[in-house]
Amino acid sequence: MPSPERDTGRRSATMRDVATVAGVGIATVSRVVNGKPGVTTDLAERVTRAAELLGYRHDLTASSLRRADRRTNTIGLILEDAANPFSAALHRAVEDTAADRGLLVLAGSTDEDPVRERGLVKTFTARRVDGLVVVPTGRTDTELDAARRAGTPVVCVDRPTTAPGVDTVTVDNRTGIRAAVTALHAAGHRRIAFLGDLPTIWTAEERYAGFVEGLATTGCVLHAPLVRRGLHGTHAAEQAALDLLTLPQPPTALVSGQNLLTVGARRALQELRLQHRVALIGFDDLPLAELLEPGVSVIAQDHAAIGREAATLLCDRLDGEQGPARHRVLATRYLARGSGELPAVDDG
Repeated sequence: MPSPERDTGRRSATMRDVATVAGVGIATVSRVVNGKPGVTTDLAERVTRAAELLGYRHDLTASSLRRADRRTNTIGLILEDAANPFSAALHRAVEDTAADRGLLVLAGSTDEDPVRERGLVKTFTARRVDGLVVVPTGRTDTELDAARRAGTPVVCVDRPTTAPGVDTVTVDNRTGIRAAVTALHAAGHRRIAFLGDLPTIWTAEERYAGFVEGLATTGCVLHAPLVRRGLHGTHAAEQAALDLLTLPQPPTALVSGQNLLTVGARRALQELRLQHRVALIGFDDLPLAELLEPGVSVIAQDHAAIGREAATLLCDRLDGEQGPARHRVLATRYLARGSGELPAVDDG
């Protein structure tokens, strides 16, 4: 058997090298590394041992270019922020569903920056991903449409898109926030404040609309000074909540439109030692929220269901399903843990 040592450190082993060391033809090596039938167990073991000895790494990109369907068995996942608990849970759900189909997930974060989103769309499509699951910023619809028309199926998750023919998975944001306002009203709250994310984000607009509708439904007055929007991140929410809670007529309850904003609001409450006096309900769950005192009441999304649904819709398209765009809207649920159930305390 020829020794492979002369090539060590000089170049990557090739399929021809593996064939030479194993004493078989290149076609046999190709069948083994691509998992195709027609090779005896003995030959397959010889090829496998030779590949391990040489440190051979199969070039999946080159193989995909030779396939008739041009599939790479990869999908691109474009998130808002991989560090956010919502994005992390969504990533895992998409990954689990994709793994069941033999697909690898490549992921990146936009941080709500449309330039970064465009770059990720271009990078993933250049790498010939089979499809895209995107949490869109709402400002790159033309790029998403171009990717779809070029043959890359796209599913938008958490937020819709104006790009035609794109499947979407969202949750019923308005109903969730309306339920929060109703619960606070039932506990006697009338001065209810709202902390919202960037107005350019579709979910932020939907949740604010639900807040306004909830106030109207319960007969509460919308106090403009108690509405703080355009907040992005924990620190901004903490500062906004501190401002609200130190007003001459502060709110007796806070509704937060996003999980990181909820963290900031809770920090402000604890800093002022008001966590047992001012009610708080946040949209989307938080890690360890139930371990605080009082626990943080939230309008919860089923991250796993959202991710599974998005991945399933994409896989359907990859399997050849045709037809108009499909839109799935999933329900939220209210988790009462204590902070949202505090009764109104108005010091006048």
